[in-house]
Amino acid sequence: MKRTPRPVLYAVTLLLAVTSASEAAADDGAGPLGVTAVAVATPQTARVGALFAAGRHFCTASVVDSPGRNLVVTAAHCLDGNSGSLVFVPGYRDGHAPFGAWRVRRRYLPGGWAEGEDEDSDVAFAAVAERGGKELEDAVGGGNRFAAGRGTGVTAVTVTGYPDSREVPVRCTNRPTSHSRTQQRIACPGFSGGTSGSPWVNGGGEVVGVLGGHEAGGATADVSYSVVLGAEAASLYRSATKGPAAN
Repeated sequence: MKRTPRPVLYAVTLLLAVTSASEAAADDGAGPLGVTAVAVATPQTARVGALFAAGRHFCTASVVDSPGRNLVVTAAHCLDGNSGSLVFVPGYRDGHAPFGAWRVRRRYLPGGWAEGEDEDSDVAFAAVAERGGKELEDAVGGGNRFAAGRGTGVTAVTVTGYPDSREVPVRCTNRPTSHSRTQQRIACPGFSGGTSGSPWVNGGGEVVGVLGGHEAGGATADVSYSVVLGAEAASLYRSATKGPAAN
């Protein structure tokens, strides 16, 4: 969620005109780049969900592989400042929670963010409570690998997120470019408020970025940012997988 709402300037007709077949091609790495479409329900989109507080969704998060099988990654600014109860709903669509609603029980924020809200530290993890005797990964069929240290733009990535003005997720595939030594950017239209925390997943099923960072993710809906995942993000992931201490 951007602190200043991103303008909803993208054309809805563009989102609706791109067919499921086009999106499937993009998932395979051969489809059109830089085109945003409504995300169809697949095993991959099941790992992405909406974060809810006070009954409304305001950010995006995604399941990452972990020993406890209960971890999601999002932007730090999505978890900081929301002191109330948070719920993660993977695969959320049109008011339905096909894989259940999972209560966030622990949050992990990097030192750079906790101490000064450094935009270069805008990534965080959350552990969710088990539900019905199952862990989160058991419900959604696993998680994507969290991969720090990957070079920016080595491969195209697919970004999936939940605009807070919509009740379905959107997806876009494109190749990230470097914004600075610590920030990367991607040109994908329609990623408005609510898409902060969206995972950037490469063709190998690795999360190599998280929408956030510079300008809390971007000043327009057409260009989004992510922290370059480096040593701080890798250390935070290790801490989150060990638990239970948390911010």
